Amino acid sequence: MPDTPTPPPDPAPDSASTPAPESPTPAERSAAPMPAAEPVMAAVSSAAVPGPASSASVPAAPPPPLVSAVATPAMAGGAPMGSGGPAPWPAAWPAYPTAVAPSGTTWLYQTARPQIPSRSARVPVPNGLLAATAAAGCAAAVLVPLDRPGIGWVLTGLAITGAVYAVDRAARHADWDEYEDDESDDCEEADSTGGQNLPARGGAARRGWLTQVPWDRVWWTGVALALLSVGAFRAAPWLFVLCLVGAALAGSLAVVRRSAHGLLFDVFAVPLSAANSTPWLQRAMSRARARVGSGTQRVWWSIGVAAALLLIMVPLLAGADAVFAGLVNGLLPSIDVPKVLRWGAVFVVAGLGVSGSLFLLAGPPPPADDDAPRRARRFSPLEWGIPVGALTVVFAAFVATQVAVLFGGDGYVQRTASLTYAEYARSGFWQLSIVSVLTLAVIGVVLRYAGQETSGERRLLRIAVAVVIALVLVIVASAVQRMWTYQQAYGFTVLRLLVEVFEGWIALVYLLLFASLVRLRRTWVPRAAVGAALATLLALAVLNPEGFVADRNIDRWQTGRPLDTKYLSTLSPDALPATGRLPDAQRAAIEDVIRDHLSDDSWQGWNYSRATASR
Repeated sequence: MPDTPTPPPDPAPDSASTPAPESPTPAERSAAPMPAAEPVMAAVSSAAVPGPASSASVPAAPPPPLVSAVATPAMAGGAPMGSGGPAPWPAAWPAYPTAVAPSGTTWLYQTARPQIPSRSARVPVPNGLLAATAAAGCAAAVLVPLDRPGIGWVLTGLAITGAVYAVDRAARHADWDEYEDDESDDCEEADSTGGQNLPARGGAARRGWLTQVPWDRVWWTGVALALLSVGAFRAAPWLFVLCLVGAALAGSLAVVRRSAHGLLFDVFAVPLSAANSTPWLQRAMSRARARVGSGTQRVWWSIGVAAALLLIMVPLLAGADAVFAGLVNGLLPSIDVPKVLRWGAVFVVAGLGVSGSLFLLAGPPPPADDDAPRRARRFSPLEWGIPVGALTVVFAAFVATQVAVLFGGDGYVQRTASLTYAEYARSGFWQLSIVSVLTLAVIGVVLRYAGQETSGERRLLRIAVAVVIALVLVIVASAVQRMWTYQQAYGFTVLRLLVEVFEGWIALVYLLLFASLVRLRRTWVPRAAVGAALATLLALAVLNPEGFVADRNIDRWQTGRPLDTKYLSTLSPDALPATGRLPDAQRAAIEDVIRDHLSDDSWQGWNYSRATASR
């Protein structure tokens, strides 16, 4: 059997060539020699290969199989998974071109592109991940009343919070234990440097970490649980939907610190990571199966086969004999298929929420860098001063007219605009609201792109923006006052109250921007604005908006205005405490309709407002 010819050695690079720069161009990479350790060779032809010292042809051997080179953590320059060290995988690998051996040979040199593991393959899997996911899913399936606000929502929130905290705390303690066990490996370094270059370790460092409470995460977690607890006290469905959305946003901000991806990513980080964490859960399942062993797995397969046989045989036997069918019906509970599907959906949503949270805690996104240089073009004071100055002049003129209307009253409005004061208030609210929102965007752009290199530029920016904010706050106050006047004339509704609350939140955002002018640091403003929105929502829930609307309409009725009992009867039981001031006929017209829509609550759906209304 003839010997298989060996491939010729790599062509030696030209000794006179200069070394390639650190970032070669594609043409330079094509001309550069291939590294000796990286090419994968494959025979692409059956032609003869000339030997190094003879021109006689050698019979060609069958082509060897093509070998694929797969990257490993060591090839990427990072530490292997599980070592505790970082694994900085590159975002892109250099693309080496295909190089052919010198003339007369048929060996093709190829460089296989290394396979970079996905993020779910690089994030470490903490102990207890599967148990926490399953426990939170089961708790949500049992506790959540999907059709109404109830105490089960806040209990589910507590279960999810406890599951995430327990796994995260155990993982961090395990990291500290591994960190302390490595102290003996640094004795030589401590002896050579006197211990000056080593970080603080041992019990003192651990106690220092435990005393550093992450107050931002405590705040967002508390806000999320407080919003979920609204379902135990208020019965208005629309209010609890808003609180549920706010709790989800607060929970995501509790898990993710301010990242380089921005606020929009931070508020939706947990739902996005929940969808991407399924391969991570599969890794945890594979590790659990490896720990259990093949013997236990065969037992579970046997149980599954037995269950499948029973599902087939029992219905057949029950259909063959009426007595046996009666026995089966007495032993087996009735299964509500829609309810089981709802339980399954809630289990999946809650479980994925826990896995997404733990996925972000185990592999957090890159943090935001406030000191990173910005390459955006800066506006000179003249460039941004012209539009800001124009807005200042217009806003000042408008504020002057509002002062005249405030002191002139209804008579001044009728003489100048030929409108009643209520019609005047109704005609301007939405326009003023749009102005306040657009001005907020203008101020954000100016603070982002205005030049701030010198102290004079910073001082001018502070003064100009502060004047605009002060004028806009007067415009916001005018808008709120107009809506209040309109409701006093035409009646209070939940929607009109909500737009007033929205304008109040806009005023809070302007105050936050005003505070950011002190140091011209606005990176904290977006999260603070979200926190202000959630705090405003909590304050609205404490106010009891439907009860407030009912109270104000009854106050109007006592002053001789008509009472819309049909609208009040569409409210939730939250409005019933206010109806005690009405005569029996009008009170019954409202309370009877509201109580007719009530149904019995399970213990998961217990709600204080509905419980007191049904007495």
